[in-house]
Amino acid sequence: MPKLHTISLRRKLTSGLAVGLITLAALVVTVPLFLILGTVIMRGIGELNWAFLTQIPRPVGETGGGMANAIIGSVMLLGLASLIGVPLGVGAGVFLAEYGRNKWGNIVRFTSDVLNGVPSIVIGLTAYALGVVVQRHFSMLAGSVALGIMMVPTIARTTEEVLLLVPQSIREAALGLGIPRWRTIVSVVLRTASAGIVTSIMLAFARIAGETAPLMFTSFGNMYWNMRPDQPTASLPLQIFTYAVMPYEQAHRQAWTGALVLISMIMLTVILFRFIASRGTIKGAS
Repeated sequence: MPKLHTISLRRKLTSGLAVGLITLAALVVTVPLFLILGTVIMRGIGELNWAFLTQIPRPVGETGGGMANAIIGSVMLLGLASLIGVPLGVGAGVFLAEYGRNKWGNIVRFTSDVLNGVPSIVIGLTAYALGVVVQRHFSMLAGSVALGIMMVPTIARTTEEVLLLVPQSIREAALGLGIPRWRTIVSVVLRTASAGIVTSIMLAFARIAGETAPLMFTSFGNMYWNMRPDQPTASLPLQIFTYAVMPYEQAHRQAWTGALVLISMIMLTVILFRFIASRGTIKGAS
């Protein structure tokens, strides 16, 4: 009996130590994040007003104005990039998980891993060479292609891992009912893993939302309104960079505000899609 008590105490101490180390690791990761977020809020909230959200930038040196064109430009760039990157990424992930146990799957997997480690500026230069040079002008479409390419490897590899977590028995049950394999993947496997796939999409989305280097060589930026995909367009990362290097205090304050708006857009988008995914998962389960 005393021996069992000693073992139980040792396990409690080990468990408490492990929980303490995990908590410490979580604090080490999250404290810098909240410090950065707090700094952006404190420095950016002062210039956040209705004019900032609805007006375009004023001429250099003048006060006032806003980043409405950059906000709309970022929304359009990220929307077009998602239309390019999400289908390709999810499709590649499905191929790797369901049909990729061969040399072709290894090639796609290796290519995704390499592409995931390529600096964003290299992807921007590639999009510049293949898009801007051919079109002979900068454009929103070229920027969206660059960002979309950056989304593909993250979504593909994460989707593959999520689909592999779906029990094989679920696939076998659907196939046993006479359901074709493609229908099993679409209606059963993807539906079961929908929450994880949405998470992979949000990870890729958050990664590209703040990218500046690829856009410098593709969409280039614009101080005015633009709704055409074949013309240069403004974006929040580019506008923040432009204002940050200016020798004006007003521009620096607006750069902080632009960073605050960009972070808020990313957080709200992630929360919204996670909510939609959770609702869809609950309904599907019920």
